[in-house]
Amino acid sequence: MDGAGWHKSGDLNIPKNSSVMLIPPYSPELNPVENIWQFLRQTYLSNQVFEDYDKIVDACCNAWNSLINEAGRITSIASRKWASNDQ
Repeated sequence: MDGAGWHKSGDLNIPKNSSVMLIPPYSPELNPVENIWQFLRQTYLSNQVFEDYDKIVDACCNAWNSLINEAGRITSIASRKWASNDQ
């Protein structure tokens, strides 16, 4: 759990055989989705000035759609050798 407010609901039922461990706020090695956001920013969204909110949303949608059209890209960005079960 990354400590975000929406991950701290009092309504969350944690199974008795599970433990919750908080991770630091920015820890891409423990939260691989951070690397996906970084890839999107660096590859598709950097060094641009947007005219308005709609242009920002369009650019983000285009970036996401470009990413998901690259087969295996998300897996390659988010995978960790040390966390793999394939031995």
